[in-house]
Amino acid sequence: MTDSSTNQRQYLAEHGMYRPEFEGDACGVGLVAATDGRASRRVVQSAVDALKAVWHRGAVDADGKTGDGAGLHIDLPLKFFDDAVAASGHKVRPNRLAVGMIFLPRTDLGAQEDCRTIVESAIIEAGYTIYGWRQVPVDVSVIGQKAQATRPEIEQIMIAGPLPDEQDAAEFEKTLYLVRRRIEKRVIAAQIQGFYICSLSCRSIIYKGLFLAESLSVFYPDLCDQRFESRVAIFHQRYSTNTFPQWWLAQPFRCLAHNGEINTIRGNKNWMLSHEIRMASLAFGDNSEDIKPVIPAGASDTAALDAVFEAICRSGRDAPTAKLMLVPEAASPDMPPEHRAMYQYLASVMEPWDGPAALAMTDGRWAVAGMDRNALGPLRYTLTVDGLLIVGSESGMVVVPESTIIAKGRLGPGEMIAVDLDEGRLLQDRAVKDRISGEADYAAMIGEFHTLADLPSVEDAVVRYDRAELARRQVAAGQTIEDMELILSPMVEIGQGSDRIDG
Repeated sequence: MTDSSTNQRQYLAEHGMYRPEFEGDACGVGLVAATDGRASRRVVQSAVDALKAVWHRGAVDADGKTGDGAGLHIDLPLKFFDDAVAASGHKVRPNRLAVGMIFLPRTDLGAQEDCRTIVESAIIEAGYTIYGWRQVPVDVSVIGQKAQATRPEIEQIMIAGPLPDEQDAAEFEKTLYLVRRRIEKRVIAAQIQGFYICSLSCRSIIYKGLFLAESLSVFYPDLCDQRFESRVAIFHQRYSTNTFPQWWLAQPFRCLAHNGEINTIRGNKNWMLSHEIRMASLAFGDNSEDIKPVIPAGASDTAALDAVFEAICRSGRDAPTAKLMLVPEAASPDMPPEHRAMYQYLASVMEPWDGPAALAMTDGRWAVAGMDRNALGPLRYTLTVDGLLIVGSESGMVVVPESTIIAKGRLGPGEMIAVDLDEGRLLQDRAVKDRISGEADYAAMIGEFHTLADLPSVEDAVVRYDRAELARRQVAAGQTIEDMELILSPMVEIGQGSDRIDG
């Protein structure tokens, strides 16, 4: 802290404007990725070390052990689970392996069995074979009383999917997404509480819970196993601000982890309700009803963003494109015209989720770290000579010799950095956006858009409705009081709204 900032705070405190109790750290978030696309134990261990280094970014309950939540999202360790399948008495098949990490109601054995039946039936209906269930070993000595009181039963279900030449990983992942959504809807219909699927994937697995960040690898001894190797690891230490801490709300979620608060969450949810009908139909065809509603009830702002992000990725778009759709950069005079055209087109597909400060994301192939248009929550990165990319809320989270560092930096407003894990390529911000903007002739596509100037002129353009009819139409269009007060009113009164990327 500089002398000038100290003096300023002292001045504000003396005059009653500064309140130190309002200060606090935000969530710790980041990722570690191998830029050559090779899985290693080092990636997992580095992410665990990073979590231990950002423990101060999480809230702690009075018992000193219950945290707001911490977790790790890593590649599925195939050798580990092949051995687990063999240990269960089954012969490992040449089929693709998938694993579900599942929270079950711990104190209701009947509900547990009902949940297992629902999970198994949905997987069998999809045409896959179940190897069996594995009880995840945990060390409950490191969690507090409140975390223990709400602790779920944590189990993994191991699945033999299609043969590699029958279905690629991306298509299998899409099918598993539909299976998971069917399971979730059936559990809701059965009115069972305490059930949650952290992950159901052939690519990745998530370990998370209501413990302190430093306790992650102690609570889950699996993470200390040398067979746990990964190409990417997303880590998160939660500091809850808008939802009460719960096991299922710990991050990372299925595709991303996030630091910040989404300011437009109510409007975004309403827009999603209007979009999901057509979006689900186009992307999932006859299975479109399985994914609706896209955003689950009771989801935090990050969980809601993750649900939409996951639906976009499973519908065929990659993680960098999904990031640009949901969290675009602000317009600027020096923006390349092809980027501007791309943003204009993407804005017609999805409204921006304004407010997320820092994001770490993966769709199984891409590892992406990105900022919102304001960059209020920093993301700093370090790149080592042996191809380790470390991105996080703070520098120095992972200790690496200074002599091995070839690049350091901080992501600016709207910027991102990405690793193509399949091809082993690191792409900086401009390269990512050049690649996406070059995938289609967006300029020609937006040239077909209709504007207000294309509307036929009429003598009286004002359509007048009575109060009841106007309210009915606003609800049908997904408009809320938030839209009226924060968006339309400033646009009408003082002409605000020009910061949107609309040319």
